[in-house]
Amino acid sequence: MDQSAAPPALVAAAMKKVGLVWLAPVGGSAVAAWLLWRDGSAYVVGGPGEQPLTGIAVGRPALVTVASKEHRNRLVTWVADVDQLRPSSREWERVVPQLLAKRLSAASDAAGRWATSGWVLRLTPTGEIAEAGDSLPATTLAAPPVPTPATTPYRMPGRLGRRRRR
Repeated sequence: MDQSAAPPALVAAAMKKVGLVWLAPVGGSAVAAWLLWRDGSAYVVGGPGEQPLTGIAVGRPALVTVASKEHRNRLVTWVADVDQLRPSSREWERVVPQLLAKRLSAASDAAGRWATSGWVLRLTPTGEIAEAGDSLPATTLAAPPVPTPATTPYRMPGRLGRRRRR
């Protein structure tokens, strides 16, 4: 899809309201990613010290799953072309300040770190909708928790945050 072409109306409407999506390489498992939606494309940041974008690579299509903020159910899954922004490019200069403003815990040197050891990716809709409406899976698709040696050393109180009645 040409970058200047408008994304499908369903994608544009869904993306205007979200700050987090699920990204997956075609045939791979999904990871959650915060993003910035501007001018018909989604921009995500990845790399060391940033969100892991496992399997998402430049030049390979990615699946972007959008969930409703209110109901937490999947709305649409669309196919994206993945491109990397070059530091000091016109698009970098336009998008990175907006990403920094949206980032809740951005360090003062975040833009420099993104330019040297990380990356800013542009996800542009191809126009292909992978899942929407009746084609969405009826099951949760939730993965089981990752095994961990971490435990809670004590039992949590039963009435945490509630006042005792008299």
